[in-house]
Amino acid sequence: MSYKSIVLNLDIDGMVAPVIKLGVDLAQRFDARLIGLSAADVPPPVVMEGGVAFEGESMMRQRESIERRIEDLRAEFESLAGASVDTEWRGAVGNPTRLLIDSARLADLIVTASPEGASSGNVHRSTDLGNLILQSGRPVLVAATNQEDFRINKVLVGWKDTREARRAVTDAMPFLQMAQEVRVITIEDDATDETWNSLDDVVALLSFHGVKATAEVFPEKSDGGTIADVAHAMHADLIISGAYGHSRFREWIFGGATRSLLENDRLNRVMSN
Repeated sequence: MSYKSIVLNLDIDGMVAPVIKLGVDLAQRFDARLIGLSAADVPPPVVMEGGVAFEGESMMRQRESIERRIEDLRAEFESLAGASVDTEWRGAVGNPTRLLIDSARLADLIVTASPEGASSGNVHRSTDLGNLILQSGRPVLVAATNQEDFRINKVLVGWKDTREARRAVTDAMPFLQMAQEVRVITIEDDATDETWNSLDDVVALLSFHGVKATAEVFPEKSDGGTIADVAHAMHADLIISGAYGHSRFREWIFGGATRSLLENDRLNRVMSN
């Protein structure tokens, strides 16, 4: 297995050069086609008592501004990537999360940076990472802030015996096969024989694919931050994890491992659902 088609998401409001360089680095490693994508939408008119708050002329100006910015991003993408790898460009005025999810049918891997700047939390100008992971059906690499490339030497697998974690291990196999050190960890206060059996099975599966790994168990923290803590301690280049083993609503209310990882923009994370 390898990644032969990578969709690279560019935040319309963010600094895109680092993530373009990261996408080029990955496309070169995997001999993959790199598909740049950027989108943003014009918010619908707000109807208030007494009339419409935003008139058609204002919406047209916003649309034209988005189109100009997308063309600028296309030029930057082609300047940084065009001579290095096989590329394609997709830009549109529309919901950025929906367009990225639709384009996932063309991808083996989606690469994105965490939303930043003015776009953060704006559904019309930034990707909803939770919805992307839940609905794309593809592994999503969420890059650390300003990450232009990264060594894939030390990889941490956050393991729980769930469908999501099993999917993540298989989806991330090309990264795992590049790694020099792989640690599979489970977060559990009182590890049972069943826990260790599942860890041993994952280590065995990885060995069938030429990946040498070790397994460990760490006690749970209430804030869901243990995986990130271990990653920082081992200087991990990449975390691989299933996403939303609990419902997204529960994680939004109570917090959890997925939310903790998505909010940690110092880490490179590959997540699957």
